[in-house]
Amino acid sequence: MDEPRPVLCVEDNDANFALIQLVLESTSLWKVARAIDVDDARLALEERRPDVILLDLDLPGISGLELARELKSSQRWREIPIVVVSASVMQQEHAQAREAGCEFFIEKPFDIEALRALVARAVEAPR
Repeated sequence: MDEPRPVLCVEDNDANFALIQLVLESTSLWKVARAIDVDDARLALEERRPDVILLDLDLPGISGLELARELKSSQRWREIPIVVVSASVMQQEHAQAREAGCEFFIEKPFDIEALRALVARAVEAPR
């Protein structure tokens, strides 16, 4: 059996992270690491390069949008697909996420199968 693929979930809410981790790891396809804020995400990226980043936009301190802009402007990290996982349904936030370089968006509360499918699609999408 293949090794589970690494996912970095940048999420400060414990319950949201626990659900995402359970949904993805229960398939044995993914191994989900957590970062609770932007600084934590930077450290996690140095430890292990993920195949995909799941990003909450509403983080303590620096916003998820700022992290997305930073990653997409970096030669080292720009190829990692970013899936925004957000409770916002406002089109403005969707547009801001796209402008920051986020390729995918799923709204909370999300459908379990939709999240699994979107993560798989993000990893397989041409860049």
